[in-house]
Amino acid sequence: MPSVLVVQHEDECPPALVGDWLREAGCSLEVARPYAGEPLPDPAGYDALLVLGGPQSAEDDSVPWFAPLKERLREARETGLPTLGICLGHQLVASALGGRVERNPRGQQLGLLEVGWTREAAADELTAPVASWRRGVHWNDDVVTRLPDGAAVLAETPAGELQAARFGPRMWGLQLHPEVDAQTLRPWAEDEREAHVLRGVDQEALLSAVEAAADELTQAWRPLAFAWAEIVAPWAPRSGGA
Repeated sequence: MPSVLVVQHEDECPPALVGDWLREAGCSLEVARPYAGEPLPDPAGYDALLVLGGPQSAEDDSVPWFAPLKERLREARETGLPTLGICLGHQLVASALGGRVERNPRGQQLGLLEVGWTREAAADELTAPVASWRRGVHWNDDVVTRLPDGAAVLAETPAGELQAARFGPRMWGLQLHPEVDAQTLRPWAEDEREAHVLRGVDQEALLSAVEAAADELTQAWRPLAFAWAEIVAPWAPRSGGA
């Protein structure tokens, strides 16, 4: 059974659906919670590394586990350890490898947004199975504004905001959140309720839209989790990713 080290940054940002799908695909997950004082294991002892989202800024050097995590990400890039970053995790990969992460000048991305796949995505071993029309949940203030050398854009919004990238032969990042459902999002919405009220954001409409799209989102993103599991351990048994 291939082992995946999962780095979680906050109680309210678990692996959720992606974790379920990876287990379904035959992977075992060990979740490290450095924010709770747990040690950050060496990813070299695992078959893959999954870095989740969180409320922190990828460029905030005061977060005590970010510096060692970024060093681990650079090592993963060099050794070819299969690595996937989601939202903050994606931004941490970009930052670790020499890119830049900044507050999105166009404002916070929220809710269901169409994914703008590039031609590169259709030929990529991770994104090829999903590089067709689909929507993904976005919930982020920051975006990667400069890619590291050698990275490839796999998806972006019409305004050019990065949605997915390949950072190395076996290293990817997703700005969107394939792992969440409406239940996962509710604590995030509650944390930002006051700010959203001031901006006129209808949180209930956003959450209701995500809830209504639950089957659509599962069909859209479960195949990506299975594709990554195949990259992690091509010899492992599968129960189907479609």
